[in-house]
Amino acid sequence: MKIEGKRYDRKTGYIPLIGKKSDLKAVDFGILRLKKGRRSSGVFKNKETAVIILSGKIDMKAGNKSWRSIGKRKDVFSGKAYAFFVPPACRYEIRARSDAEIAVCSAPSRAKSLAKLIRPSDVRLRKVGMKNFRRNVYDIIDERTDAQALLAGETINAPGNWSSYPPHKHDVDNLPAESKLEEMYFFKLSPSNGFGVMRVYDNGKMDNIYVLKNNDIVTIPKGYHPVSVIPGYRIYYLWVLAGKKRVLKPNDDPSYSWVKEVKS
Repeated sequence: MKIEGKRYDRKTGYIPLIGKKSDLKAVDFGILRLKKGRRSSGVFKNKETAVIILSGKIDMKAGNKSWRSIGKRKDVFSGKAYAFFVPPACRYEIRARSDAEIAVCSAPSRAKSLAKLIRPSDVRLRKVGMKNFRRNVYDIIDERTDAQALLAGETINAPGNWSSYPPHKHDVDNLPAESKLEEMYFFKLSPSNGFGVMRVYDNGKMDNIYVLKNNDIVTIPKGYHPVSVIPGYRIYYLWVLAGKKRVLKPNDDPSYSWVKEVKS
């Protein structure tokens, strides 16, 4: 399912984008846009939450912890993110020190961990693929975070490149070959008037093609899901996964997995 960014581009405050009517059962997602000096607070009683600063600078309180002047990116293409992990039933409050855009990602959890600041130095960069499917993957919420359900990070494609390629899926609980995790992508383009293309398909009747524009969201309850972007433009996506077993083990489409064996 695609949620078009133009539906909420000019809204401010907290904008819930994935909820009860979504085809996702575990992942919840919204965007928080705050003008300088404005505040927002919340608590997810039965969910753990990743608060990822897309742009701007904020003060953050979570439980009995507080942090000041966190964030430095002017946009998602300007370096690694600052983020917070907030456990269930932990009230948080955000105050914007500048205009700020923040992703709020959550999933059902009974985690007993503490709130945590994740700095850019904590974000792990992986250069994945080769040639025109090479991309930068930034792991933000991963096995190093004491979470129960969430995995989250960012991917950036160079102009004309593909990612999530070879096409992979993670919709069958068949470890160690494949894990079952639902996912969503939140996209941005640079320059912002560009577009990408995404195919979500399986080996049955599902085969959907989406044109991706700035601030679009695609939910991925199942299926393979490769992404590409037109020449001259970069594409970014925030990816959020959740499931009962917090293990990311994708399974490549065997029709295309041979490209991994091509010498660079």
